[in-house]
Amino acid sequence: MLDHSTRDTQSKEMLVALGERVRSLRAHRGMTRKALAVDSDVSERYLAKLEQGLGNISVVLLGRVAAALRTEVSELLRMRQRHTAEEVLISDLLRDMSPDTHKAFLQVSSAQFAAPLDARRRIALVGLRGAGKTSQGRLLARRLEIPFVHLGSEIELLAGMSASEIFSLSGQSGYRRLEEKALMQTLREHDRCVLETGGSIVTDTSLLNTLLTTCFVVWLYTFPEEYIRRLVAEGDVRPMQNQDDAMSDLRRILAEREEFYSKAHASIDTSNKTVEECVIELTRIAPHGAKNEMTDVPDA
Repeated sequence: MLDHSTRDTQSKEMLVALGERVRSLRAHRGMTRKALAVDSDVSERYLAKLEQGLGNISVVLLGRVAAALRTEVSELLRMRQRHTAEEVLISDLLRDMSPDTHKAFLQVSSAQFAAPLDARRRIALVGLRGAGKTSQGRLLARRLEIPFVHLGSEIELLAGMSASEIFSLSGQSGYRRLEEKALMQTLREHDRCVLETGGSIVTDTSLLNTLLTTCFVVWLYTFPEEYIRRLVAEGDVRPMQNQDDAMSDLRRILAEREEFYSKAHASIDTSNKTVEECVIELTRIAPHGAKNEMTDVPDA
């Protein structure tokens, strides 16, 4: 566990980053501290302490400050400190859009700034545990003669510890920060690869957008009972200890994530198919850019 000194240092760094974020956004808005105090109903003196990194603000008061700055609490708590004027303008633009307009905006942005799908040189596999990402990903990489990258392993290498230890010490937020770092490192080091991602990566919109604009994303899926069967076959007996609860949780997770998984560029139902059959299908839909020019990929 972290000692008191380390926790105190992290807390101070968080408060300083929060203060700089509030001050930066206020400056971009052209607001005086007095104006922010009036709009947020938080005293100007307290806001001064907050911007100096000395104010341990409550969630309720931070919500008022965020609303006055026309942003979200989650944005204020992000640890990257600098806001460009363009970021603020884009954020404001998106906030005023309807959900349907968001979709159109993403499509236009992807078309304008991302590489064409057929030119993508990386294939990212997304889906829940038990979908077949590891077995299919490894075989696909061998067929295409390109590297296979297991993002979970890269995260553990960065941390120098197992995933369970990361969660125990740093929680979900700590793991997510490492996941982002590992993904960016992978993209820098591999211009062509098959990338196996974690099941929950799609719930982080920033990471999902990164995948969608840098990789050809394929969603592998099956039906709930098959997920459970495959996990048990791999030696994970936990789902069988309380099968009704496990199945209920799995259905809930699938329902919650389906909207995100469906953003993938392609999807494959792996139900009742062998690894070989799935990989043949994957090679057929793989973009030309991901294929090694020296490799003759079979059609069947």
